[in-house]
Amino acid sequence: MQYTEGQIGRVFAIRLEHGDPMPQALEDFAAEKGVRSGLVILVGGVEDGSRLVVGPEDGESLPPVPQVGTLKGVHEAAGVGTLFPDESGKPVLHLHAACGRGEKTVTGCIRAGIVTWHVLEVLLVELTGLDAVRVADPVTKFQLLRCGEGSREQA
Repeated sequence: MQYTEGQIGRVFAIRLEHGDPMPQALEDFAAEKGVRSGLVILVGGVEDGSRLVVGPEDGESLPPVPQVGTLKGVHEAAGVGTLFPDESGKPVLHLHAACGRGEKTVTGCIRAGIVTWHVLEVLLVELTGLDAVRVADPVTKFQLLRCGEGSREQA
């Protein structure tokens, strides 16, 4: 286990509008505002055709091949995630959402791209003082969170 300790900075309430793409819209906002790290909560509607990574095709294969699901119809969505910079300093969002329509819910990572249906409300809680960055893992090809020099490691 790795960890780093920080504090809460600014808090942003954000209303994404019809057609706004995620995660791009939030990553662009974070870069513009100088938000390096954060906690993200999302609620609202996502457009027909939005895409979620819903798991690996085979849990034993490395690197995993992602399964991407496409939503059919407008869905309600609720999600939570984290925002940390990649090695170049660009904010990268990792957010999982549950998207429901009728009696069916699809849950997955929004990195494949979701699109706002009229409104997505986002709370972005800036986290300061953290020494953490997303680093490409050569085995899984995931952008894994690494707690850096000022971090602590626990066995």
